[in-house]
Amino acid sequence: MGAAMIPVNLWLPNSSGFIAAHDTNAVARRSLVTRWVAVAAIGAGLALGPPAFAQGARVSSPIELDSRSADLQPGEWVWAPEIAPVGPLLIYVDLSSQLANVYRNGVRIGVSTISSGKPGHETPTGVFTILQKDADHRSSTYNNAPMPYQERLTWDGVALHAGGLPGYPESHGCVHLPLEFARVLFETTEIGGTVVVNGAASRPIGGAGGGILEPGDSSPHNPLAQDESFRWQPELSPSGPLTIVVSSTDGRIVVLRNGVEIGRSRIQLPEEPFETHLLTYSGTPEPHWVFVGVPGHGGEQGKPLDLGMATRARMPEAFRSRLREIIVPGTTLLFTQAPVIPDSTARQLTVLASGEHQ
Repeated sequence: MGAAMIPVNLWLPNSSGFIAAHDTNAVARRSLVTRWVAVAAIGAGLALGPPAFAQGARVSSPIELDSRSADLQPGEWVWAPEIAPVGPLLIYVDLSSQLANVYRNGVRIGVSTISSGKPGHETPTGVFTILQKDADHRSSTYNNAPMPYQERLTWDGVALHAGGLPGYPESHGCVHLPLEFARVLFETTEIGGTVVVNGAASRPIGGAGGGILEPGDSSPHNPLAQDESFRWQPELSPSGPLTIVVSSTDGRIVVLRNGVEIGRSRIQLPEEPFETHLLTYSGTPEPHWVFVGVPGHGGEQGKPLDLGMATRARMPEAFRSRLREIIVPGTTLLFTQAPVIPDSTARQLTVLASGEHQ
């Protein structure tokens, strides 16, 4: 007798995520899977072996991590959590290089290739928080397609999750990760964690520029009045992850908690060049600000903030005092040249696009 005719729906990865393949024959089903594995191996430059998105390396030293991550191919990743076993976690997605970097306590512990949004579906840049985690998520927009190890960044559909990795931007706005890397990252992060997305997938660059806050339409801003030096409204968001954004272009400092602006002040910075710098507040061995070595500033990784520079920044003392009271380990501090005043771009800016749960 022939093979049993049993209807089966298979979900197989493709360049846009996952596709459904309907098969009624067990033999044909095995053939389909075999052909897919072969195509994936050839596409990754491999003669044999599993699909590209399953390839990864676990290392245990910063030197080995840097060496392995210097020339990652699509689907490859490196993971070294032992380098910094404790401390606040931060994910930095660089669209220009199509890489996701994971930092703990300011030290890089992982890096992975990604696939971000294709033209017309570009992944938004900015500072985001992990709003929701679902290891077995399925898309409500794209035919119930599986999105394994989903970590939601916006309620309108942008997330980190396992997906296709063709070597170029090909998602519908999400950040696709290798399957196994997505799993270990999912197990390491927590809801409320910070994710910074920067760069331009269509414009490869060697370092992080000033455009980390790109024009958007979802986060209303309320600029200071002409006679207003600062505003402080912590009751608007009593708890949640804290992010501080300092714009050298506008001379403003904006404080967000759980995606909601709770404070804004005028600030005068020292007369020195300010590019994009990212810091996290560490609680070990004692509280201090530590630099995250974002692309273009790798030499800063793990270094403490010069407190002399911090004290030279001029802002209303009442604002400084209130801000100091709410800073906790895990707080993110972003220095950027990007404007945060709507008039600077004639459009509103999305800084932390948590939005409303729909």
